[in-house]
Amino acid sequence: MRVPTALPPSTSLRPLVDFFARSIAAFQRSDASFQVLCTLPPTTPPSAIHNVSPALHPPAAKPPSLIVLDSSFNPPTRAHLLMATSAFETASRPPESRLLLLLAINNADKAAKPAAFEQRLAMMWAFAADVQQALRALLPQTEPTSVPSGVVIPPVDIALSTKPYFHDKSAAIAESEFYNPEGADGKGKDTEQVILTGYDTLIRIFNPKYYTVPEGGLQPGEKPMQRALGPLMRRAKLRVTMRVDDEWGGGAEQQAYLKDLVIGDGFARVGGRREWGERIELVEGSREVVSSTYARVAAGLRDWGTLDKMVSPAVRGVVEGLQLYAAK
Repeated sequence: MRVPTALPPSTSLRPLVDFFARSIAAFQRSDASFQVLCTLPPTTPPSAIHNVSPALHPPAAKPPSLIVLDSSFNPPTRAHLLMATSAFETASRPPESRLLLLLAINNADKAAKPAAFEQRLAMMWAFAADVQQALRALLPQTEPTSVPSGVVIPPVDIALSTKPYFHDKSAAIAESEFYNPEGADGKGKDTEQVILTGYDTLIRIFNPKYYTVPEGGLQPGEKPMQRALGPLMRRAKLRVTMRVDDEWGGGAEQQAYLKDLVIGDGFARVGGRREWGERIELVEGSREVVSSTYARVAAGLRDWGTLDKMVSPAVRGVVEGLQLYAAK
């Protein structure tokens, strides 16, 4: 028997979806390649996320660390949740660190399927609350104002980009006015980006087929990948979560691939630089197979038990409230 849950009705989600629809339209008209649409402050009560109007809350100064989760969010899953929360739970982050949820819109004239972009952004807004709530749950129950060492509950920024590749997105983020506020000390340390990826994405990042000789050519001895990824690997670290499904092999196989890149001649073979290995961290992922595909199937079948295993509570509320992925 299904356990009843408090879910936002579709009517209460309409203002949120409309906000993001207007934001997408404005972004498409702007010719910008990157734009932060809104921020969920960590002070927002989880119960209020559907009753507050999303707004921008830019940093007062360059954030020392920006954790970037770039995905299609169709929908956000518990695998995404683990990637985001573990980056703030297990690694010591400065208190001013922020989380950026980034959705790429590469073809503005083609309708997104099966969930529209504005619906995905609504799920990202709910997902931001789930991230903060998961980190908030780590606080000592007897001293709710104290934070365990290494745990940060960050503001969560939600943004759009038109860039298809990580290195282009990273450059657009680094150059954005939002993360370089007016009046901030330009001589201070640049923001270090920590890009959260899955192992499958790591394989694509270092696939030479995506890199061609740029206009103007290369320096003697330089490879196309080195030209494209060099600035990225100087400003950013890659925090790579291992996958447990059979397609990508087991943990030992994935660790062996990274070891070959870092210690062996893997980077030399693909046209990268060995020192990039120092900027890559491989971390454990979920022991269960969790995927957006399985989440969509469960939602389509109205299999709420399976859906709850795939997505976090607030995301599930949006999926059900908007009747997303339902069979037509």
